[in-house]
Amino acid sequence: MALIVSYKVNNVMINTYKIADICIEICSIYEDVHNLCKNYLFYGNPEFTVKTTQSDIEYERNKSETEDIKEGISIRSFSNSYLETLAIYRQIAEKMIDFGIILFHGSVVAVDGIGYLFTAKSGTGKSTHTRLWREYFGERAIMVNDDKPLLRIKNDGVQVYGTAWDGKHRLSSNISVPLKSICILTRAEGNNIENISKNDAYPVILQQVYRPKSVENMKKLLLCIDELSSKVKFYRLSCNMDISAAEVAYNGMKG
Repeated sequence: MALIVSYKVNNVMINTYKIADICIEICSIYEDVHNLCKNYLFYGNPEFTVKTTQSDIEYERNKSETEDIKEGISIRSFSNSYLETLAIYRQIAEKMIDFGIILFHGSVVAVDGIGYLFTAKSGTGKSTHTRLWREYFGERAIMVNDDKPLLRIKNDGVQVYGTAWDGKHRLSSNISVPLKSICILTRAEGNNIENISKNDAYPVILQQVYRPKSVENMKKLLLCIDELSSKVKFYRLSCNMDISAAEVAYNGMKG
């Protein structure tokens, strides 16, 4: 597999990428982020630049350790180069809010060119459910992103984009599709889907989007969520891990 060789300036590795239709210059200490983003390589004038320092990497390490302690699991050890990829995406998410683009924690599958986003707490089965969709629909289905897609809120709807930050299964495509629905998953013995109001969905949506650090950007995010809530439908799916769950979910959301 070919690697992306970034040019160096004062030992900083630099290259440009087109992510969610935005050209971004990434300046990094390590090469990993450039290999991660190789399918998004783009030669053009960047609309903004992100760069990392060792303190950004340490921030990601401390955040990961805090989350592990909170969840009651053994503290995981990650390399500096991997933690830098997280720091880079955090900076991208902070900048993207200016373009009406938000980072969403969820798994997105497209069927016949229309996107469906499934979200839930970690471990609920988002990736398993979208795998069922791919098994059920075959070539009609394509994985957009399995972990951290980007949503662009536009006047005529919401566009969802694949990104290089696509979860442990590395499932994504460098494509964008219109987003039709956002579905909150819960585990159950049977399968049932119901349409829910944006007020019912709001707490989960706020929890599952990337929340910026600055107050100003947080205000922009809340405006984006309000716009998002007026342009897509929300559902709650109680489901098991049988392939029939995909059929029930699709039939409930396709109308």
